[in-house]
Amino acid sequence: MKATRPIRIITSLSLVVVALSGIAWLGLGKVSSAINRVDVFGTLPNRPDKPSSAVNYLLVGSDTRAGLTKAQLHALRVGTTKSAAGARSDTMLLVHISKARDKATIISIPRDSLVTIPEHQSSQYKDRTVAPAQGKINSAFAWGGAPLLIQTIEAETGVRIDHYIEIGFVGFAGMVDSLGGIQVCSKQDINDPNSHLIMSAGVHTLNGIEALKYVRTRDFDGRGDIGRMQRQQQFMSAILRKVTSTGILLNPVKLVNFFNAAIATVKTDSQLNSNDLLTLAKQLKNLSASKVRTLTIPLGNANARVAGLGSVVTWDKILAPDLFNRLREDLPLIDEVTPSPSASATSSALASPIYVDKFKTRTADENPCGALK
Repeated sequence: MKATRPIRIITSLSLVVVALSGIAWLGLGKVSSAINRVDVFGTLPNRPDKPSSAVNYLLVGSDTRAGLTKAQLHALRVGTTKSAAGARSDTMLLVHISKARDKATIISIPRDSLVTIPEHQSSQYKDRTVAPAQGKINSAFAWGGAPLLIQTIEAETGVRIDHYIEIGFVGFAGMVDSLGGIQVCSKQDINDPNSHLIMSAGVHTLNGIEALKYVRTRDFDGRGDIGRMQRQQQFMSAILRKVTSTGILLNPVKLVNFFNAAIATVKTDSQLNSNDLLTLAKQLKNLSASKVRTLTIPLGNANARVAGLGSVVTWDKILAPDLFNRLREDLPLIDEVTPSPSASATSSALASPIYVDKFKTRTADENPCGALK
């Protein structure tokens, strides 16, 4: 009789845990129902095939000021929603999650990339059709929002976009604050008069507004958007390290709080629902930062010039198509090469492969200044 008491206690605790988890996942459902959804795929013509069950997300950082308080606007030194109406794409990331859900790749797309923008309706004159023409990729977002941007990327890469997530200033700052700040490290002092970021070299823990300045700064080191993309990749890696090390993907309550922090200015495609979010969280719960790689689309010329467009970024004509093919087929980005045998080589040396990373990727557990928390 006495032996049953511990069993009853354990059973009761288990029921409590299950109940709390159920409530938390219901909370995730409420978060999902509150997200602003847009139909971004419905009218897209001639979409690429999907040869594997890997998943591709297009993540866009929008510079919309909607939801910022007067204090936040002052801290960021940006215009109001009236003086800076609409939204522009500050950041474009293509996130590829492997078929087995055990690896992920985050690819930065330079916003000045030279692309062909497909035929579309004029944003100024609704009865006028604009013919296909070369332009910068961020113009596709400015002229036709998410649908035209997705259509442009799919046409240029042949990679099918499965889901779309757009996040504004407020949502980004909220997510950072919900994590208790994000630790970054700069190898040099930063003093950018445009982003108003002043930061000494070394390790810093940034709050939401400070983090916004960090990922937007581009005018202090002469590298422009290329340097900014590298800092954005490092920051995304720092977020992944924080999320995985604090067990957010394993804790439904923390996960709901994390999503709640971003909900103010998040938009997703209309097909992404709470079940997708729940499934993705469960699938990625064992994904470590070492299994996530970051890179920029291989570039041909970061300072090319085109008449009428000014300075543009062109993609490498060999490496970029190779990268896109690997994404389509869900193939590894790192090549494993078996060394050629030689007369003096030992059997153990012959068994050691050489790994070739021609895309210059970084794992998310790497950082520019050694170990960070």
